[in-house]
Amino acid sequence: MRGARCGRRWAGTLAVATTLLGGVGCFHTQSPMVGPGQYAGGGNVPIMVPPEDAAPRELKKIVLPPYVIEAPDNLLIEVIIRSEVEDPETKTKKTQTDRLPVQAVSGPFQVRIDGTVGIGYWGSVMIAGLNLEQAADAIRQHLVRSDTLRRLGTKPENVVVIVDVLAYNSKRYYVILDGGGAGEQVYPFPVTGSETVLDALANVNGLHAVASKRNIWVARRCPYPNQPWQILPVDWVGITQHGVTVTNYQVMPGDRIYVKAQRLVAIDTALARILSPIERIFGVTLLGANTVNQIKGNVGFGNNNFGQ
Repeated sequence: MRGARCGRRWAGTLAVATTLLGGVGCFHTQSPMVGPGQYAGGGNVPIMVPPEDAAPRELKKIVLPPYVIEAPDNLLIEVIIRSEVEDPETKTKKTQTDRLPVQAVSGPFQVRIDGTVGIGYWGSVMIAGLNLEQAADAIRQHLVRSDTLRRLGTKPENVVVIVDVLAYNSKRYYVILDGGGAGEQVYPFPVTGSETVLDALANVNGLHAVASKRNIWVARRCPYPNQPWQILPVDWVGITQHGVTVTNYQVMPGDRIYVKAQRLVAIDTALARILSPIERIFGVTLLGANTVNQIKGNVGFGNNNFGQ
């Protein structure tokens, strides 16, 4: 009889432990991820697969549109004066390039908060909202209108401006790590055009200790008002352990990659916040009671000695 009770007790304990571990771990099989609206791994993995062309992903990446300059991007700007001179020996014309007079424009330049870039003696040029070709043309148009180049007789077609991006500071994505009730950590990273979810999480050294492998998603912003946002679930086990690329999405500017903490960690943190003040109150009460009892005991002990 006692053995049967112990057996039932162990069976109940095992069932509870299995349930708790099931809420924390990640079930995943080697079955391929199926079509939209279905679960991968025969229903064991609560990861919904989006439609095939819903978002670019690993092995199916797209080329991003021309880069639009914004503050505080760091640009490389080179300005040269191109002219044709005659070679005295061969009597043929050859192309010669020189720096700008007075002050050369060559090197890194940061876009200011007002969208302009300062090029020293030559003033400031508004380039925010332009792509690289448009920015180069705007700087060239600004230079050819200067009185200095006009006095020197520089032809507008001889001014060549080269603009490139050194640091993509204005286009970022964010990795947000949930602390299980103990706050959230946000890590911004610049977008260079080819990152995936795996690359993004590798920048934060993978999942932290309290992360849930089954609760990771990409929140993609919508540029139009009153339009639904795009939530792309991530199958972390499939990406890392099985090489499944379906949910290894290509990261876009403004994406939020959210890694939620395990439920047990969040519950433990919430319970600790509730019970900690109560424990402190009981601790102070117990300390006060013990102090009073010790005082009373010392007084009584002294009185007994005095009476003797």
